[in-house]
Amino acid sequence: MKTLIDSKEYKKALNLLYEHYDISTDFTKNMAIKACIRLHDYNEGHRILQKLSPTSLNDPYIQTSLIHFYMQSHKVDKACHLFSTIVNKSNPMYAAMFKGFITNKMPEKVLDLYDKMEIEPINVTLNVLFNACARIRNDRAKTIGKRLLEKNFNYDQNDTVVFNSAIHMLMRFRDVNIAEDVFHQMKNKDIYTYGTMIKGYNDNQEYEKALDLYEKMNVKPNEMIYTLIFNSCAQLSNDRAKTIGKKFLEQMPDIYRNNTIVLTSAIHMLMKFGDVSNAEHIFQLNREKNIVIYGAIMNGYCINHEPLKCLNIFNEIKQSNLVPDEIVFNIAISACSQIGILSRCQTVADQIPVHMQRQLFIQNALINMWGKSGSFVKAQQIFESVSNPNIITYNSMINVYGLNGMGSEAIELFKHVPTNERDDISYICALNACSHSGLLAEARIIFNQVPTKTEKIITTMIDCLCRLFLFDEAEKLIDNYEKTNSPYVVMYMAMLSGARNHRNSQLCGKIYNRMKSLFPDEKQSLISGAVLLSNVYSSVGEYEQANDIRSYQRKELGVKVKAGMSWTEINGELAQFTAHDHSHPRSAEIFAEFDRLAVELIQHGHTFDGSWITRPINNDETIQSVLCGHSEKLAIGLNLIQRPVPSIIQVTKNLRICGDCHSVTKLIAKIRQVDIIIRDANRVHHFFQNGQCSCQDHF
Repeated sequence: MKTLIDSKEYKKALNLLYEHYDISTDFTKNMAIKACIRLHDYNEGHRILQKLSPTSLNDPYIQTSLIHFYMQSHKVDKACHLFSTIVNKSNPMYAAMFKGFITNKMPEKVLDLYDKMEIEPINVTLNVLFNACARIRNDRAKTIGKRLLEKNFNYDQNDTVVFNSAIHMLMRFRDVNIAEDVFHQMKNKDIYTYGTMIKGYNDNQEYEKALDLYEKMNVKPNEMIYTLIFNSCAQLSNDRAKTIGKKFLEQMPDIYRNNTIVLTSAIHMLMKFGDVSNAEHIFQLNREKNIVIYGAIMNGYCINHEPLKCLNIFNEIKQSNLVPDEIVFNIAISACSQIGILSRCQTVADQIPVHMQRQLFIQNALINMWGKSGSFVKAQQIFESVSNPNIITYNSMINVYGLNGMGSEAIELFKHVPTNERDDISYICALNACSHSGLLAEARIIFNQVPTKTEKIITTMIDCLCRLFLFDEAEKLIDNYEKTNSPYVVMYMAMLSGARNHRNSQLCGKIYNRMKSLFPDEKQSLISGAVLLSNVYSSVGEYEQANDIRSYQRKELGVKVKAGMSWTEINGELAQFTAHDHSHPRSAEIFAEFDRLAVELIQHGHTFDGSWITRPINNDETIQSVLCGHSEKLAIGLNLIQRPVPSIIQVTKNLRICGDCHSVTKLIAKIRQVDIIIRDANRVHHFFQNGQCSCQDHF
């Protein structure tokens, strides 16, 4: 019977017992109880218990098994009562109690019982104690865990399992250095030792150390190592991580190429690298796709800003007769947030089962989705339906108000968040709302309330000041920050953006030169800065300087400017446009419509503003023709040629809307008496039929 138990043939072990019950011994009964524990067959277990003799009930092995049985069947009181009646308590009995408390989510009771422990713990007990301390991680657990480690560890012993548990505990305590000391002093390391260390490094965001240890490993990697290293590489996504991760994947044995856990991590890694095609290749090769691997590819598309592909996979899941879980719905909601089109959002929201709609993280995601799609009303309805909002709920709703130009509402809600519950995101969302609504006094009050001013919080305040052209005050914040910290490129980008809006070419040049000096390797930021600088030079007629900057951008930086794109939905289909895009089947009608609109706009006093043109104008172009080809204008034009014209036009743009498009859209809404919603990279603009925008021109 023991042979069957050891080989995990639990059902056969029970059948053997039933066939020979009249001759079964305490040993075989004990084995049968163990089999019931492994099978989670509590009814059979209780039948066996009822037939145990008083002598059997006093057997220490059976007592230990009964503690396990009671704890696993969640009869904690019975386990505690039995334990209290035992006179000679052994380490396995204590270990059974400790493990049972952990199973029943009562880890503090492990420490309570340990304090009353009448014998010295041995390895089997230490292993469970370390796991309990790792779960609790409070001061008491840290004191007990470290004391046990110091008192009981002999580095010449061979119990690798206990060492691994100790390392796991220390990593959970964030005592990385002590964990490393234990690791280095171990005589015998197995694959799980390396896995515990690498996982600990990952949990403590020491991803480079994880790769260092992987490169020194002298054991063959298993499923755990592949998963962990792929995750380390995904988090870093630098050149070293890309080299290691892709090589590791290429060398991976075939036995892991249908392992869902490993492949999920590999897909996530490749998606984080931006290597979408190889991630898709791995996904397609997987023969037995489950909901987890579908979720991985969906999330990867969201990471790479391909929300339509994400929703296509979501539809494929339903066609495959798989049931989307909470994680998949959450990713689908995220994809809808990126698209920002109300009808798409509603389609996904309508499919969420009622029981999921009550889950807090789904509600938080829905608040964010509706807000980014321009429906602050629906976001508000979800928010008000949340029974126990957490700080993410509050932050999401504050952010929704800010995005939609409702700064006062954002501040009012921020005031209702208890001070001790606010986090960095709370302050950033509130300051952003002030910035987007021009509420300087309120921003100063909130900024002064911040207990610890992080670089992101300071950057948000700088953005607020620069939108109102208070550059001296913003510069003082940067100078004070840099007295104790390294320069932060985003702060300079906020100043540069504000200076561009102020058309202050001298200040723009000064800021950009400082950026080149401080951040020579931040190519993407330098590209964005060069666009802003050349743009401001053009706006004040300094065309030679503008051309010099564009030439520098092309020759020195060598990074392409991100192409502007806009999309809108017509009759259930998404249409996407780039600037001067003629790919749409109704392109001729769209451009003809804007030719007519241009005449109406000029009649209503609009002058096309060439300062928003960021490239040289060709001989066959005019300021008007260049500006009328912007992607958001083409998306609006497509809506205007529909019959009937939609009552609400909705456009999502991947970059910030330019000043000319903003002015034009206000006039179109007024002339054609249509509501227009444009979600750009920074905020949601609601253009009303009275010719006003919700942002009050704070964009």
